[in-house]
Amino acid sequence: MEQTYLYQPKGVCSRQIKVTYEGEVVRRIEFVGGCPGNTQGVAKLAAGHTFQELIDLLGDVKCGSKPTSCPMQLALALKEIREKNA
Repeated sequence: MEQTYLYQPKGVCSRQIKVTYEGEVVRRIEFVGGCPGNTQGVAKLAAGHTFQELIDLLGDVKCGSKPTSCPMQLALALKEIREKNA
């Protein structure tokens, strides 16, 4: 059964990440705010991947001189979902 989780990112332009998932597989990602091309691209590429695949791929991505990025915040959201479902 699909579930949806709303995550409040920190230190980036996007204001919210909506993660729709089933088990540990991402079905859809929606970013509110942020760089439209980048966040739409990340969202499309993330669909169908497991939490762990995305955490491994995106967990160290930074945006310029910032210590984080929208992709990194997605990885943190997935970790948070895992912790809450444990």
